[in-house]
Amino acid sequence: MSEIAILGAGLMGHALALVYALGGHKVRLTDSHSETLARAPGLMATALSTLAEGGEVDKSWTAQRLAEAVLPCANLAETVDGAALVVEAIVEEPDAKRRLYRELAALLPPHAILASNTSHLDVFPLLPDTLQRQSLIAHWYTPPYLVDLVDIVGGPRTDPAAIETVRAMVAAMGKAPVVFKTFVPGYVANRIQAAISLEVYRLLDEGVVSAREIDDSIIHGLALRIPILGHLAKADFTGLPLIQRTMANRSYEPPAPREKSETLERLLAAGHTGVMAGHGFFDWGGRSPEELFKDRDRRLIALKQAMRKIGPLEGK
Repeated sequence: MSEIAILGAGLMGHALALVYALGGHKVRLTDSHSETLARAPGLMATALSTLAEGGEVDKSWTAQRLAEAVLPCANLAETVDGAALVVEAIVEEPDAKRRLYRELAALLPPHAILASNTSHLDVFPLLPDTLQRQSLIAHWYTPPYLVDLVDIVGGPRTDPAAIETVRAMVAAMGKAPVVFKTFVPGYVANRIQAAISLEVYRLLDEGVVSAREIDDSIIHGLALRIPILGHLAKADFTGLPLIQRTMANRSYEPPAPREKSETLERLLAAGHTGVMAGHGFFDWGGRSPEELFKDRDRRLIALKQAMRKIGPLEGK
């Protein structure tokens, strides 16, 4: 068991606190916004309840036990005091991270590891020299208590022992760490997702298909095979000569990178920001965000349990 400090109690922070608590660690959680910190215990308890209903946690995990495992803290110094691992999960803004790292430089002992949950930022140039050796990226996906992938990236001066410590800790919690040799924005999963999004928004903006038809194509076409084969194993089953001919024929021209989508802009102008607003690409009205998130998590649990029984088809 290690002492874990989590900085930021928002969408990812409170969920990571739950993950580390379930992994057997003592957690301290803080946020610069008191209302965000106050909301975190309820969100964690709701997620824990869903996991318990789905049989994904031991029955000994009650709301009371969770409250004992995760301690909300009002200030940064109290949160990081004595922590072996400090998880930075604050807003994706370079200046905000830089300010926090400067504060941490005066607070963290040399043995503490600092792990940023950044999705796209190269945080290493933002770190003071004194934190370079003990800092790395450990990027999780939402909801991290169900999605097992964790991207782990060291900086140019990161101690390799720190990378191995975090990799082993993540693996011991039943997660799937991928260790990168160097930082690339978006890692693997987010880069692939970004490429998909470029095509999706082109199809939407050109009116070729509807949002429902795009998601149906992904769910009934891509998604059925990807959990079993991934992408490269699927290519082996297709046959590499066909892959070679497809590339040579250039039957597909990827869209140029774009900074905005007309479809997305129209939705946002109408206040359709997604599940939290009741509308996004789809109408989610009539069901609360809490109910929708719980429903999503129940379905993810059922899928994970089915995938455990099925297992991936893997080559060597």
